[in-house]
This record gives sequence, structure tokens and C-alpha cells, in this order.
Amino acid sequence: MSRQQKGATVRLPERLSHTHTHIHTHTHTHTHTSRDKMHLPAVLSLLLVVSTVQAFQYTELAQFIDSHQEEYVETLRDWVAIESDSSNVMRRNDLHRMMELVAQKLRLMGGTVELVDIGEQELPDGQTLLLPKVVTAQFGTDVNKHTVCVYGHVDVQPAKLEDGWATDPYNLTDINGHLYGRGASDNKAPVLAWIHAVGAYQALNMELPVNVKFVIEGMEETGSNGLDAMILAQRDTFFSDVDYIIISDCGWLSRRPALTYGTRGNCYFFAEVEGPKQDLHSGVYGGTVIEPMTDLIGILDTLISPSGKILIPGIREAVAPLSDEEWKRYQDIQFDVEDYKNKIGVSQLMYSNKVDLLAHRWRYPTVTIHGIEGAFSDPGTKTVIPAKVTAKFSIRQVPDMDPAMVKKQVTDYLHSVFAKRKSPNKLKVTMVIGAKPWLADTQHPLYEAGKIAIKRVFDMDADLIREGGTIPIARTFQDVLGKSIIMMPIGGFDDGMHSQNEKMSRYNYIEGTKLFISYLNEVSQIQKTSV
Repeated sequence: MSRQQKGATVRLPERLSHTHTHIHTHTHTHTHTSRDKMHLPAVLSLLLVVSTVQAFQYTELAQFIDSHQEEYVETLRDWVAIESDSSNVMRRNDLHRMMELVAQKLRLMGGTVELVDIGEQELPDGQTLLLPKVVTAQFGTDVNKHTVCVYGHVDVQPAKLEDGWATDPYNLTDINGHLYGRGASDNKAPVLAWIHAVGAYQALNMELPVNVKFVIEGMEETGSNGLDAMILAQRDTFFSDVDYIIISDCGWLSRRPALTYGTRGNCYFFAEVEGPKQDLHSGVYGGTVIEPMTDLIGILDTLISPSGKILIPGIREAVAPLSDEEWKRYQDIQFDVEDYKNKIGVSQLMYSNKVDLLAHRWRYPTVTIHGIEGAFSDPGTKTVIPAKVTAKFSIRQVPDMDPAMVKKQVTDYLHSVFAKRKSPNKLKVTMVIGAKPWLADTQHPLYEAGKIAIKRVFDMDADLIREGGTIPIARTFQDVLGKSIIMMPIGGFDDGMHSQNEKMSRYNYIEGTKLFISYLNEVSQIQKTSV
């Protein structure tokens, strides 16, 4: 990647080069003749002076982060204490309070901050509820600099102590350098790390190397309601001068820092089978009625084979083939199959080798059956024939699958399977989420800059990885804004996002903040011609 700023670029001979071989000065370019006369000792002196200044600035910023880490942990504690569960309508006021807290923090830093109204949410019972406002903020308006936009969210998954948490999920608890709490890793600490990165430059009176914008939402965990429309509405205003989008809403694969270049999409389905007009006693009516639950279990069993093969026609045929280059990349990634197996607590996985496991985790589709609504699931016994049952299942999307086509394939297939049962019950299939996959070019200067920043902060090479989960907003940014995107995670591979005992390690939180500081500097050196 060519890394340039205004002014002359001094380069050393190749054999003397290091990670940062070209040093940027702000002197006027000399004539060709005077350049030829420049002696190597002079170049070396210049290199030492300039690189010392650059290194000193990073060192000073890093030291500032280290000396303020307790303050950063306390701020995270305040944020985790707010039960900003976007799936629970009873917690909507907490969510509104969370967005206000984010806006207030950015305002106190001198940012140009707005709380953008994105409308209402319609509930299943027909009632409406105000959606949490989206926080936008801007730091810097220099037209000669790149502008990056950092996306994050501050809503969380549900969590209760009785679900199996070892500590109160809304009271951040530090155990052996791990900060346990719901939303700590997903996504409150990464959002704060970006805010603290900007704050460090400000506190040391250092000019931000790029203009920084923020888009922070409060509905990511339930599908980012209203955000797509807001991005479209502000495409030619707030987003018009944005060059690059940065998302830090994922995690590393191992102890090695990573850059993420792809996510799977998701098509989420409800399959409802309805029979009698009310629930029936299984002793009185069992054996005389065709039971909805039996029909439902029967059609669910036709979705996927025991070996993991998707049985819906057309799904597997749409998947982009695995290239030799991608296979090689998976081969080189640091990933311990035994550790992975032990971590999730199973004796056997679907595949036994690293490449197959990573490929099926990241770049092949899968069917998952999540649950059945209407079925009896409480403790104890109940001899009931449920009158109506609804299965909930999803199919992860990968290139080159299209959610609209998947919706048709699944609906047609289930109706054809159901018809063969000759049941009098009624089947209704609905797709409630249709999120596309996202894939980036790892040769883009954004990724080259990321590799350099990771090398500087962690002194190791980055893994280039994909993510099995879905971050729908990445595809929206790509399709609506046409901007280049990078995913730069700081979460650990064992953070337990969405699970009990979610945590963010203090190391990842603090070093991740330094990574963001370093990355802003690297992005500033991408040539303006890059897209």
C-alpha cells in the first residue's frame, strides 16, 4: 500500500527499510538535482529525528491510555449497569437512557452530536413504541483529511442471574483481569474504546489524524429497526463526506489479533402449524386427531441431514466455491480444534480438521432449529395436544445466496413436504429476517493499514478471518453508501457474547484502545485516490 501525505516522502534503500520505511516531512520538494546530492547520513539523521517524533507521539498516547485505564473501566461499569435490552419492551426507558448517556459523553468531548429520531416500532399486538434514537457525532471537519465513520451499538442481549451467570450481569465484575457483564464485549467496551481513542488525542492536544464520525444505535440485537432508513435519509448529508466505515462488533478467533473481512447473513423463519380450535387433552382426544406438533416435527426433520447437509433444493448450489487462495488462508490461521471443542463442551464436532471447521463456520450455510412456540416446555408434566405450534429456525447466508430466493425455496419446499403428509392442519411459513452476507477485499488499503496498526501495538501479524454471525448493517453501508468497510475487532475469542458470563478482558479493552489510536494514524496515510 502506498502511504502518503502532503510534502516530500523520504525513502531509505530497501536493505535499510523497516516496518515504517517512508517518513513524511512537511518541507517543499527540492529539485531533482538537489535530491541527488542529499547524502545518506543526512537522510538517516532526518529519519531518526522524524521517527523519534512519531514514536514519541504514539508512546505518549499509549502511556496516557495506560494511566487512565481505571477511569475507562469505571465508565464501562456505568454503561453495563444500564439494562439496555432491546428485545424487552419493558426496558425501553433504560434503552432511551443509554442513548442519552452516549450522546452526553460525546457532547462533553466537544463533538457535534445529534440524537436522530428513527420513528416507532410496531409490536405484535398492534401497539407502537418509540425506537431509541440513533446517536451521531462528528470530530473534525478538515476537508484535506480522510473521514472515518465508526459504527457501534449499545443495546444488549437479555441476561438474568438465574440463567447461569456467576455474577450479576449488570454489575461489571473484575475477576483476574476479566470484566464480566452483559454487553461488556458486545458492544459497549469497543464503543468506549473508540471514544477513548479520540479523547486521548484531545487530552494531549494532538490533532486528530483523520476526521472521526460516530453512528451508535440501540436496536442492533433485534435487527437494527429504523437504521437502514436513517442511513438512506442521511446518505447525502451526514454520510456524504465519509470515506471509510469501521465496525468493531465482533471478536478474535484466537489469542492473535484479527481483522474480519466477511460475515454470514441470516434468513429467519417461522413455520406455524395450526389444527384444532383449542388445546386438547391427550388422553381424551389422542389417537383421533392429527396433531399439529407431529406434523411440525415431521417437516423440520426434512430440513437438514444428521451429517449437516442442507436438504432444501437450490440452497447448496448457490454457494460460491472455495478458492485455493481461501483454503490456504484458512490453513495459515491460528486455530486449535481441541481447544474449540473443549470450550464448547462437546466430545465430537461435525468436522475434524481445521480448514473444514473454519469453512463451515464462516463461508457455508447452515440450518439451525431454535425452538417451538406453543409447545409445553415448563417443568413437570402436562398431557396436552397443542392446537397451534410455531417452529423458529434460521439459515445462515453466504455468497452468492440471495435471501429473496431462499425465502421462496424454503416456503415451496416445506409446503411440498407438508402436502405429502395429507394433513388437514394448516401450514404457514414466514421469513421475518432476510439479512445478506458481507464480504470485503483484503487487499484494500484499509486492511493494509490495519495490519500495520496491529503489528505496532501487539507486535504480531494479524489473522484475516471471517465471522459466522450476522452484522446486517455492514451490507447496508456497502449497498446504500458504496463505502469501503473494515471490521476491526478487539473482543477476545472466549468473551461469551450472547452467552452467560460475557466478559471483556482488561487487556483487550486497553490495548484495543491503543490499536484504534494507531489505526487512525495509519488511515490518515492512505492516498486520497483510494476508494
